[in-house]
Amino acid sequence: MKSISVMTPCYNEEGNVQEVYQRVRAAIAGLGPGYIYEHVFIDNASRDNTWAELRKLAAADKNVKIIRNTRNFGHIRSPMHAFHQCSGDCVIGLVADLQDPPEMIPQMVAKWEEGFPVVVCVKTGSDEHGLMYWIRTKYYRLVNRLSGVETYENFTGFGLYDRRVVDAIKSMRDPYPYFRGLVAEIGYPHYSIEFHQPLRRRGITKNNFYSLYDNAMLGITNLSKVPLRLVSFAGFLGALLSVCLGFAYLIYKLVFWKNFSVGIAPLVIGMFFLASIQLVSLGIIGEYIGQIHTQIQDRPFVFEQERVNFEYPPGEPLISALTEIANEERKA
Repeated sequence: MKSISVMTPCYNEEGNVQEVYQRVRAAIAGLGPGYIYEHVFIDNASRDNTWAELRKLAAADKNVKIIRNTRNFGHIRSPMHAFHQCSGDCVIGLVADLQDPPEMIPQMVAKWEEGFPVVVCVKTGSDEHGLMYWIRTKYYRLVNRLSGVETYENFTGFGLYDRRVVDAIKSMRDPYPYFRGLVAEIGYPHYSIEFHQPLRRRGITKNNFYSLYDNAMLGITNLSKVPLRLVSFAGFLGALLSVCLGFAYLIYKLVFWKNFSVGIAPLVIGMFFLASIQLVSLGIIGEYIGQIHTQIQDRPFVFEQERVNFEYPPGEPLISALTEIANEERKA
């Protein structure tokens, strides 16, 4: 039997975890015999009843494995920690808000069986606000153009990853990884499955401006040195422009000595222009220094408060149940 791990990060998703579990279970059952699975949930210190709901699921089904963090470690570190805890022959990552349809699992597994170590699910449309979808699309395109490796546009991380890919990602030991960039960096052959992303039906999104900005800058600084090169280019361009303007003013002053008065306005405008260039440049450099600082700290992804059902290998309760049924049939 082949084992499949499904990983779902949660934060204040009490209204969704039951349905996610049921739909994942139904999707795995639809694969037929020959597959066992585990469903790993990680709760990022939710403030609602998410953990209580997860404990109910874990008590009823030993294939459900749950982790609770000591605090909220953010939308980057918590999912990666759960990803590292998965032990299946392949790992499927999907979010708890049901915008990643679990019904696509059989398609992903079928392509995995055909020999693709990476199966990525790519959005071709979304029911979210049109402006937000347009901004996301342009961002993915920008990252792809700036990056030194080819990335997958409109790919959020929803997909299937073979154990070889999982082990390769774990070997990188990045304490604050850009997951989509890591998958592209490894370079294994992939297959893209297109889907239309539905709206969140329950709860509210946990993404705010800061988390979106953090993820955007993480993608750019992890995959590209182009912004740093632009800083250098802006410095050279500004110096060249200053020299040219200085010579132009000097010549004009020599020709029209008595009639030309420079005034203070060009001086003030020039100072503000140079100051703005310096601030932007410092900001870009600061983003890269921040990434270096994070890498040097080399802290764990999260600290756990509790974990449940990890003493069971993937699918062991299911195998035990099937064995008991077979033994009873023999006795009968």
